[in-house]
Amino acid sequence: MSDQRFIIEMGMGNDLYGQDYTKAATRAIEDALRHSSIPLFEATGLSHDAMRVQVTVGVQDPDAVDCDALAATLPRGRATVTAVLGGLNVTNPDNGNVIVIASAAVEAFLPPQH
Repeated sequence: MSDQRFIIEMGMGNDLYGQDYTKAATRAIEDALRHSSIPLFEATGLSHDAMRVQVTVGVQDPDAVDCDALAATLPRGRATVTAVLGGLNVTNPDNGNVIVIASAAVEAFLPPQH
């Protein structure tokens, strides 16, 4: 039987000046994490290691995202990060500066509880 998703949080982040897709994705993940609190572990005694965390970040250049570095920053569970085409690049017509906007979905899964 497959794991059961018990939380999904969404976030948005950006890099205003460096056109750094990993930095924008980091901020999107942090934004999503700030919206969640999971008292389930303290209430049940389950270990955080039982949790699988699946993160999907959307940016205009997925190959420019360091997914391993992002996974290493997640505080709990067994994490994987995948970058996909999404997000938004906004160019300032006055100076050509590109603002990178990333979106993130952070999902947490547990094995079925009996």
